[in-house]
Amino acid sequence: MSTSVLVINCGSSSIKYALVSERREDRIYGLAENLGGADARIKGITVGGEPLELSIPYADHEKALETLLARLANYKPQAIGHRVVHGGSLTKAELLTPEIIDRIRAATPLAPLHNPAHLIGIDATMRLFPELPQVAVFDTAFHQTMPAHAYRYAVPKFLFTEHNVRRYGFHGTSHAYVSERGSQLAGQVKRGGWLTAHLGNGSSTCAIWNGESQDTSMGMTPLEGVVMGTRSGDIDPSLHSFLASNLGWDIAKIDTMLNKESGLLGLSDQLSNDMRTLIEAADTGHEDAQLAIEVFCYRLAKSLAALSCALPRLDGLFFTGGIGENSAYIREKTMAYLPHFGFALDKTRNNGLKRGTEGRIDNGTGPQIWVIPTDEEGRIAKETEQVVEQAKTADVHVQMA
Repeated sequence: MSTSVLVINCGSSSIKYALVSERREDRIYGLAENLGGADARIKGITVGGEPLELSIPYADHEKALETLLARLANYKPQAIGHRVVHGGSLTKAELLTPEIIDRIRAATPLAPLHNPAHLIGIDATMRLFPELPQVAVFDTAFHQTMPAHAYRYAVPKFLFTEHNVRRYGFHGTSHAYVSERGSQLAGQVKRGGWLTAHLGNGSSTCAIWNGESQDTSMGMTPLEGVVMGTRSGDIDPSLHSFLASNLGWDIAKIDTMLNKESGLLGLSDQLSNDMRTLIEAADTGHEDAQLAIEVFCYRLAKSLAALSCALPRLDGLFFTGGIGENSAYIREKTMAYLPHFGFALDKTRNNGLKRGTEGRIDNGTGPQIWVIPTDEEGRIAKETEQVVEQAKTADVHVQMA
């Protein structure tokens, strides 16, 4: 590995990591999970695709990072890139400084489940590796190109001007990578109008014109938008008052239900939030599983159709994420709900794509349809490298001046 970037994604009790180099096949990656507990462990893939499993009982974030970096020390990463869900008003990846860390902390009310965990990871790596440049790459940054008519809610203006209530969008690194890679394969890099569908336990759609996000399905939080694994997606806002008035539920209970007990899991009557399990159950006649799949595909198609309004021209659609990349069945059902755009799915091509394979799945007429495996870690590493190089250049200019 000649040059490499360590990509860190800290959750409340986990750390997803990847050492990203120039060749994707050389990538080292894994997950430190159950942090703080007796069963804390690291599971991953090392050089040459060898599996790794290491017990680290009661390790916290800092201890887990110490363990990870000790194992990766021989590869000498040149920088650390942190995935941060919410950047607030920050519009691009930023070198971590006290000011930027304060702005990440200030955005915590907008992402109370995510930003505190990211800050724990940032604090730990800054203490452990003060000599390494570190960069924050924000899920929200890619969508900062949305026009006001796409990101403003129809609520009193002071909520926007004084409390930052607006639509931000998420999965930005995935939508950015997939749209750039897909448009490159289509022969028109960062040109034209494309729809992207990032489908997994968390799902979102995006409309992209000439490489810039014009609109997206997620909003102020990742709860808005399409149906997801355990998240409801769009609902009537008055559901909150209905549940409070009729069932006596408080805000915390309602929030938990919408984020952790709804979506595919809720529609299937708690059978599963895993699309593979639902498809298997649907094949045996499980009616709730069948309905969950139908709602998922219909609402996804509805979102894509709506987002097409943001594009002067529609050149095609990119599927990505765990479901988008691997389920030909879901892709086919979704396209069946979009007969008005001239899409022409090629069933043989669609069914022929295997896990991790990119390829075009239309028959050559109408807007293009592609499956593009996402690479969020690779995108974060790329943006980290760019920020570090810009900082070096700026420093040289300052010294010369």
